[in-house]
Amino acid sequence: MNTLLAIVISYLFGSVPWALVIGEIFYHKDIRKEGSGNLGATNAGRVLGKPAAVIVTVLDALKAFLSMLIASRLAPEAVIYAGLACCVGHCFPVFAQFHGGKAVATTYGYLLGIVSLMTGHWFWQFLFPILCFFVILYLFKMVSVASILSVLAAVIASYALKCDLSISLSLTALWLFVTYRHRSNLKRVMNGTESKIKWMG
Repeated sequence: MNTLLAIVISYLFGSVPWALVIGEIFYHKDIRKEGSGNLGATNAGRVLGKPAAVIVTVLDALKAFLSMLIASRLAPEAVIYAGLACCVGHCFPVFAQFHGGKAVATTYGYLLGIVSLMTGHWFWQFLFPILCFFVILYLFKMVSVASILSVLAAVIASYALKCDLSISLSLTALWLFVTYRHRSNLKRVMNGTESKIKWMG
């Protein structure tokens, strides 16, 4: 029963659309109607500006970490699944008609939960993927490419470190999910029409 409760709470945490909340309260804008229409940090930055993007990123990451922290108290065996439920909630939020973001920031919150509560591999499973994100972003100027490849770096690190198989498999599933959520971006990358950032490099 506690396992189910932890998963439901995590999904609801993930469903909080911080980009929408911040946009409407502080900027009086519904970012679903501007930019890409996505309820993630990238579109928040595009529509509301870089400060909003940073805040949304942090809040979206924290909701995954807090979900896992709560699960560790309610049902320790459900920590991994709670993090995944939060990521699903972020992409399909019950509080925003099931149209959410692409789970990149929540994935990093998931990594934070894994290293804090389970493995302790701070560099390879958390800091290294973040470093990969910024290096790839600097080289290619595409957030979508940096997001997919940096999460892949976390997956590879997990297998290389010989973590518990459940952790490695969950990260693999999450990477596939994040990649699927970026399928339209990948089509634009292949067509040479993907948006590139202009504020780095």
